[in-house]
This record gives sequence, C-alpha cells and structure tokens, in this order.
Amino acid sequence: MTKNEKDLIMSKAKTYFKENIIDNHIRNTKALSLESFKPNPFLQLYLAEFAFGDISATSQAKALIYPRVLGTSITTTFGNAMQGFCHNVLPSYASTTSGMDIEFIDCIDGNKKYCQLKAGPSTINSKDVDPILRDFKNAKNLARTNGLRIPDDDFIVGIIYGTKSQLGPHYKKIQESYPVYIGEEFWTHLTGDSTFYSDLIKTMKSLVDESGCKEILDSVIKRVAKELES
Repeated sequence: MTKNEKDLIMSKAKTYFKENIIDNHIRNTKALSLESFKPNPFLQLYLAEFAFGDISATSQAKALIYPRVLGTSITTTFGNAMQGFCHNVLPSYASTTSGMDIEFIDCIDGNKKYCQLKAGPSTINSKDVDPILRDFKNAKNLARTNGLRIPDDDFIVGIIYGTKSQLGPHYKKIQESYPVYIGEEFWTHLTGDSTFYSDLIKTMKSLVDESGCKEILDSVIKRVAKELES
C-alpha cells in the first residue's frame, strides 16, 4: 500500500465513520428527552447519588442519559459499521459464503481468507464457539462438494481491536482449530500495512476531536435536567 493509497483510505474512513457512527449517534442523542426514559423515580435518585454524589436534577439527568448514549447500542452500531467499512472502503468484500462476513486476499500469504468478523477480544461467549466452528466446517464441506479444497488456515476469525494477550477463553478455543487474528495482526493481513491499525485509531481520534460531541451531550443533559425540575 502506497502512502497516497493509505491517505485516501484514511480520508474515506473519516467520512465513513462520521456518516455511519457519529452522525447517527449525535442525532439519537439530540432526540432524547425525559419522555424517552420513563424513569423509575426511586431508582434514578439512588443512581444519581451513587454516580455523582448528589440528587440534583443535573445528576439525575446524567444518570439517565449516560447509560443510553454510552451503552450497548453504540457498541452494536460500531461492530456493524466496521464490517461495512471492511468491504466498502478496504480491499475486501462481503462474503457470499454462508456464515462468513467478509472474504479477502491475505496480504501476508496471498491466500483467499473466509472471515467471521468480531468486534473485540471478549465479545463472544461459550455458546458462540460451536456455531462458529460449525460455520467453518460447513463452508469447507460445501467448497469440497464444489471441487474446491480450502485449508483450515484460510478460515479465520478477524477481531477489530485488542491484542493476543487479551483474547478471551472462547476465542482461544476456536484458535485450537482455526486462526484468530486480532487488532494489528488482523489489519496487517487485510491491508498489508503493519501500522494501519494504529493509524486508523489516530484517524478516528481526529474525527472525534472535530465532532463537538461533548458540547452536544452537555446541552441534552441541561435540557433533561430542566424537564426534571418542571
């Protein structure tokens, strides 16, 4: 990957993440009101005191809003957006193979990889292991039926962020049979650039710095606090 190619990808990444993650998150945050929560009047007082040390309207508003805007919804949005990023912006593409998320030509060994894409090092549980292994086995059997022999090493789990030392036990179970590429390793296999992972994080940071998210969140907290006082 040349510097110009990488710069172009990073520019596209900023646009993609802004449109598919930040803009939606900001829009959903701006739409929040007291009616959005239907709060438990007893619990919200406790949570405000527990988290912020008082039961002021502002602390109650924060106790309501923070879990909503920082919770599992944005994590799910991020995971879905990253899958789209891999096949819309990068040299990979959505898989037509059942059970696979993306397919790409590995920049390290030159083989075609069939990949299940996961967000982080602890994002599956014990019940997810067997279905993942079954998906890989079924895809391999289907390929064999069609006269194509695919080595086990070409079925992989690609994890967007993290390090090998952070891998949870369920991923380690999968790793006994199939490669699990995580963080920098995954992005290097995908792009051929060993610094792509860290540069992508820097690109995301610069985008966040430009977004004005904190001011938007503060204004929503003030609005909900006023609703609580009325």
